[in-house]
Amino acid sequence: MKKNLISNSIIFLLILFAITPILFALLGSFKELKDIINPIPKIIFSPTLENYITVLTTDSILRGIQNSTIIVGTSLLIGILVGIPAAYAIARYKPRGSNDLRFFYLSIRFMPPVAIAIPFIGIFLDLGLYDTKTAIIITYLPVTISSIIWLSIPAFESVPRDIEEAAGIEGCGYFGIFTKIALPVASPSLIGAVIFTFVITWNELLIALSLSSRNVTLPVVAASFTSLGFETPWGVINASAILLAIPPLLFVGIIINFIKKYISND
Repeated sequence: MKKNLISNSIIFLLILFAITPILFALLGSFKELKDIINPIPKIIFSPTLENYITVLTTDSILRGIQNSTIIVGTSLLIGILVGIPAAYAIARYKPRGSNDLRFFYLSIRFMPPVAIAIPFIGIFLDLGLYDTKTAIIITYLPVTISSIIWLSIPAFESVPRDIEEAAGIEGCGYFGIFTKIALPVASPSLIGAVIFTFVITWNELLIALSLSSRNVTLPVVAASFTSLGFETPWGVINASAILLAIPPLLFVGIIINFIKKYISND
């Protein structure tokens, strides 16, 4: 009983710690600037929708949202189509050097973003792709593919071989075993891998900042606001942060809904 109370208290504190910044951003998005920069945080204030109106009528923010949706959505989709089958092949068939491949994917995931962006800058300048959505998508692919492979391999390793062998005896081919057996069984972990990859890519700043000046993503737009010093429109930034969270939630919801339908149909 005492252990459960302690564990529940720790979980509650962790959840509270995680949602506190979100609550502050949500409250700040309805505050005027004078209420936000007040030394004593105001709990009671006169709410305003002016910050959201500014966000939804500012061209740079709208372009940032559009660019982020296109760039991150495309790079994640390619990462899923390439990374999940690759992870299954590595987990199930154990090719030569598979352990080295795991270390390679892990090292790419934890490379500094600038170390990934700099080699691509010269290539994109020569190809005329610098400052385009295509350039950012291509640069994001090592991050999305490596992250999905790294997180998906354990998911497929947890799928019992007996199930796949039984399906093979019944005449199910390799593709059928992958789509009808491995994917549905591993889907809960795969959803986590996709969500994690989406979040780190959606919030990425340095690569987009290095490769674009016109086709900027929303984190780049938000970063430009924070460089204004005392004139920083914190209410607008908070409203942008709240709106920034909506596309990932919608995207994740679509993915989860698709996988649930896929599993139920099979």
